[in-house]
Amino acid sequence: MTSLSSQVAAPTYPSTDGEPVAETFVHLYAMLITLEVLRQYLAGQQATVLSNQFLYYAQGYPKLRVAPDVMVIFDVPPGGRDNYKIWEEGQTPAVIFEMTSAGTQAQDQSYKKILYAQLEVAEYWLFDPKGEWIPEKLRGYRLQREDYVTITDNISQRLGLRLAVEDTLIAFYRLDTDEKLLIPDELAASLRQEQARVAQLEAELARYRQQFGDLPPNPAS
Repeated sequence: MTSLSSQVAAPTYPSTDGEPVAETFVHLYAMLITLEVLRQYLAGQQATVLSNQFLYYAQGYPKLRVAPDVMVIFDVPPGGRDNYKIWEEGQTPAVIFEMTSAGTQAQDQSYKKILYAQLEVAEYWLFDPKGEWIPEKLRGYRLQREDYVTITDNISQRLGLRLAVEDTLIAFYRLDTDEKLLIPDELAASLRQEQARVAQLEAELARYRQQFGDLPPNPAS
């Protein structure tokens, strides 16, 4: 009689659980805008920004997972992933954002806060776009030793950015120039303004040439 050796199947790590991406459109919009602004800001760096994707933190235990609304990971190849496994990538998220609400307050303040501290996530930001339980809407925490302390100046040291609340969105400003990182709508408006300015200059140049002829050659050329 031939004995059969039992084989243990390797664990699988799903990329979705079928749950809604966000509680409301306001939360979804805040999440997607934060994702896109930070993705553009970190373009060209060895970093990635992921949104609402499973973060697996214990090899061999696929049920031990969490799906941060937005997470920033440094010193990894840029680009998207179906999910993120810490033991494969070799880096823990440096900054995590959760778009919180009255319905997720308990989990965001207790379970996730404790877990992220244990994982040594350097900064943890809670954004309450509807102001349901955070009066100032935005609250950040910085890891000191093994616990989080409140960030009082809304400055992200890991990102090099100052954070502010603009209605139902987080606004980001560079610390070196105080320049605002534009959201897609603002980028489009800025591009339209630049195109209008170029068109105006071209029209003025055409009128000059019509009145005075071509510009004289540059003597230095």
